[in-house]
Amino acid sequence: MIRTDKLRGIIAERGLTQTKVAEMIGITPKTFYEKMSKGVFGSDEIEIMIDKLDIKNPLNIFFYHEVT
Repeated sequence: MIRTDKLRGIIAERGLTQTKVAEMIGITPKTFYEKMSKGVFGSDEIEIMIDKLDIKNPLNIFFYHEVT
């Protein structure tokens, strides 16, 4: 499960928009918003976001598992 709240925070911290991030990973803004609402991205898309957004600890965002 992806922590979309954390991802949105990083996007904002970097001074970017979700539309710009969509362009970076090669998808349409509409597709990006759909993926954000589902919390699902492909491994290639995740890799690009980690690199382009300079995410230091991607495990807390992209590979988050809620403990129950």
